[in-house]
Amino acid sequence: MKSIKGAAKEAVLAALAAAMALAFSSPVLAASEQAAPKPGTKPAKTKALSSAAKASTVPAGDVSGRPLGGQAVYQVLLGEIALQRGNADLAVSAYADLGYRTRDPKVLERATEVASVGRRFDIAYETAKLWVEADPESLTARQTLVAILVVLGRAEELGPQISILLEKDKANLADNLMRLNRMLARYQDKAAVYLMMEKVVAPYEGIAEAHYALATAAFHAGERPKALVEIRKALNLRPDWELAALFEAQVLARDSAAVALASLERFLEANPGAREVRLHLARGLIAEKRYPDARKHFDRLLADNPDSPELIYPVAILALQQNDVSTAEPLLRTLLQRGEPSEKGVAAFYLGQIAEDRQAYAEAVGYYRQVASGEQYATAQIRTAQLLIKQGETLAVAQEHLQTSAKRYPPAQTQFVVAEAQLLRDAGRDEEALALLDQVNAKQPDQAEVLYDAALLAEKLGRMNIVEANLRRVIELRPDNAHAYNALGYSLAERGIRLDEARQLIAKALELAPEDPFIMDSMGWVLYRQGDLQGALTFLEKAYAIKKDAEIAAHLGEVLWVLERREEAQKIWADAAKRHPGNAELKAVRAKFVR
Repeated sequence: MKSIKGAAKEAVLAALAAAMALAFSSPVLAASEQAAPKPGTKPAKTKALSSAAKASTVPAGDVSGRPLGGQAVYQVLLGEIALQRGNADLAVSAYADLGYRTRDPKVLERATEVASVGRRFDIAYETAKLWVEADPESLTARQTLVAILVVLGRAEELGPQISILLEKDKANLADNLMRLNRMLARYQDKAAVYLMMEKVVAPYEGIAEAHYALATAAFHAGERPKALVEIRKALNLRPDWELAALFEAQVLARDSAAVALASLERFLEANPGAREVRLHLARGLIAEKRYPDARKHFDRLLADNPDSPELIYPVAILALQQNDVSTAEPLLRTLLQRGEPSEKGVAAFYLGQIAEDRQAYAEAVGYYRQVASGEQYATAQIRTAQLLIKQGETLAVAQEHLQTSAKRYPPAQTQFVVAEAQLLRDAGRDEEALALLDQVNAKQPDQAEVLYDAALLAEKLGRMNIVEANLRRVIELRPDNAHAYNALGYSLAERGIRLDEARQLIAKALELAPEDPFIMDSMGWVLYRQGDLQGALTFLEKAYAIKKDAEIAAHLGEVLWVLERREEAQKIWADAAKRHPGNAELKAVRAKFVR
C-alpha cells in the first residue's frame, strides 16, 4: 500500500503535468445552462467541479506563447488541486486572479469555465469580457459571453453581442437565427426579448429565418398580430416552408381553429407534398369532428407511407368511425403485428368488436384476450365473459374469468363486479346478483354505479324501498346523472304514485339529456298516467322515431289504443314484435288490449 505522503506527492505531480500541458478544452456553455445562483448564495461543492479538474488541461504560456512565470504556475496548480478537492471558492479565486493579471486568453477561458461550473456567474461574466477583449476573433469566447449574459439576464448587453456573433458566422446564419429564441427561452421578460430581437434581425430583411425568429419572439410576447405579419413575410420569402406554415396556423388557432385549418389547406393546395402540414391538418380536422375530410388526408399520407404506424392507427379508427370495416380490419391487423404495445392492445380490442359484430365469437374472444392493459382492458374482459356464455360455457367459467381479471386490474374491480351481477341477472338469478352488489356496497359504500344497478335489480324483485333509497343516493352523489332522475321518476310513474314528483324528476332528466329517447319515453308515460294523452303521444312518437325499442313501442301503442287509433297501435306492436320476438313487455300489452 502506498503511503499517504507518497499519494500526496503523486497528486501534486499529476497536477503539475496538467499545468504544463499546452492543449485546452472544456466549454463553459454547458455550465451556463444551470440556473444562476441567488445573490449572496455560496456555491456548493459539486461533482462537476472535480470532473472539470480531471478533464481539463491548463495553459503554460501567455498569448505570445511565452511560458508563464513561477507565480502563475503556482496559481494554476493551486486552482487544479482545489478543483480536485472540491474547493470551488479557492479554485475560482486562483484562476480569476491569474486571468485578471495575465490577460491570457487560455487562462481567461479556464477561469470562465471554472467560475461557471462553480456557479459564480458574476466572476464568469468579468473573465468572459476580458477573454473577448484579449481575443476578439474567438467565436468561442463571444458565445461563452452570450451564454453568461443570458444566465444573468443582462439584456442591454446581449443584443450587440448576438449581432456580432451573427456577423462573424455568416456561413451558419440561417441556423443561428433559428436558434435565437431557444437560447433566450429562460428570459421572463418576453417583451424585452422581442424588442431586442427587432434590432438583432433588422439587417436580415431578405432572410426568411430572420422573420421566423422575430415572429416567434412576438408570439411569446403576446404580440400575435405582429407575429402574423412576420411569419407571413417568411412565407413570402420561402413559400414552401412547412415550419412557417405550421407556425402561422398555431398563431391563428388562438382565435379560430377553423381559420387555422383553412390556412393549412391553402398551403397544401400550393404544396401537395408537404407531409408535416398534411399530418397536422388531418389531426386538426379530427379535433373539429370533420372526420371525412380528415380521412381523405390520412389516406393520402398512408398511401405515401404505407408502413407507418403513426398513420395506420388514425386511418383505421376513422374507417371504423365511418363503419368502413373492410378498410379498418386489415390496418388493425397490421398494427397488431407491428405497432407499439399500447397500439397493439387497441387494435386487438377493435378487432374483437369487429369479430363480435359478425358473430364470430371464438375469434372475438381470441382478440379480447390479447388486450393485456390500457383503458380497453376492463371492457375487453367483460365482453369476453359475456361471449363465453354465448359460446355455451357455464356461468361459473364466465364468473371466474371476471374475478381473475379483477385481481389483475384492481382499479376496475367495481366494473367487474357489476358485470358479474349482470351475468347473474341475465341467468335469472336476481337474488344472487343483488346480494353480490350489496356486498360491494357494504365494503365500498357510495359507489354510484353499484347503487344504480342494485336499484334496477331491487325493482325487479319488488323491493321499492331499496329502489328509492339507492336512486336518491345516486342523485346526491352525481347530481348530473340523468339516468338516476329518470329511473326514479319512471319507477314512481309505473306504480302510479306521486305523479307530480315523478314528472319533475323526469323533467330534470330531460334537461340533462334532452335527446335521450328513453327519457322521452318516461315523460310520455308519466303524462299518460296523468291523463294528458296528447302530451304523452308527442313525447312517445318522438322517442320511437329515434329508437325502435320494444318498451317504447308498447307504451306508444297503448296511448294510441286509448285514443281510439287502434289499427296504428296494432301495427306498431306487430312491427316491434318482429324486431323483438318474445319480448315480455309487448306480449303483456297486447294481451291487455287485444282480445
